[in-house]
Amino acid sequence: MNLKAETGRDIRRKIYNKFALGAISVLGALAIMPMILIFVYILIEGIPALSLDFFLENPKPLGESGGGMANAIVGTVILVALSCLIGLPVGLGAGIFMAEYSYTKTSKLLRFTSDILTSVPSIIVGLFAYAVVVKPLKAYSAWAGGFALAVIMIPILARTTEEILKLIPHHIREAGLALGIPRWRVTMRIVFAGSFAGILTGIILSVARIAGETAPLLFTAFGNNFGFRGLGQPTASLPVQIYNYALSPYKEWHDQAWAASFILLVMVFIVNLLTRVVFKDQRGES
Repeated sequence: MNLKAETGRDIRRKIYNKFALGAISVLGALAIMPMILIFVYILIEGIPALSLDFFLENPKPLGESGGGMANAIVGTVILVALSCLIGLPVGLGAGIFMAEYSYTKTSKLLRFTSDILTSVPSIIVGLFAYAVVVKPLKAYSAWAGGFALAVIMIPILARTTEEILKLIPHHIREAGLALGIPRWRVTMRIVFAGSFAGILTGIILSVARIAGETAPLLFTAFGNNFGFRGLGQPTASLPVQIYNYALSPYKEWHDQAWAASFILLVMVFIVNLLTRVVFKDQRGES
């Protein structure tokens, strides 16, 4: 009787287990379904509008056929590079400080500020950058756009860096200090170097986060149709160009907006794929 009762419980347990696995699989498929549908739809709409001219030429005036988005592609690369130039030192420095001096009031204030900034809508960041950079200089510019994107990037990078550095066991720091190594050298040569792969993952994720931002650039970089004219001049970007073309009544512009959306999606996808590869190498998986 006991054997039969145990067998019955085993059968019920296996049934419940299969039901739970099936439910989780269905929910997982539903979670990724929107991403797949978006990717497929943009692929269908964007591929036909792609051509060599799309990558090599600037937009043509209304009424002329052809043209491309070389100005927006180059502008996006420049804006992201500027935001990294501004945001990486600040974000990494803040993250290191919060991880290594977490007991100080300054660290707690930085952590609280980072959490607040992470949740601030990007359009508010754009207005802030407009008031701080654009209005005093009386000009839209690549510098203003890079500054706005850096403000979005800094709290993400700071919190990611902090969490990665906290994964290093504390006794490793103590061992370095016991050998007479200065605290700053222990932090940079042992803790930071040992976490570099994870920190690089955070950098890539933060870059992917800002690459598709539109609202901040509307108030800062603004855009132009004539290619890159200098860091102090309005600079085009793929998100803003997509926004402007999507609002237009012209079918050719709509097609180019879909093509630009596809290029931007591919860029973000590659960045995220690179993140997964780096994270996989960090864990030592084959």
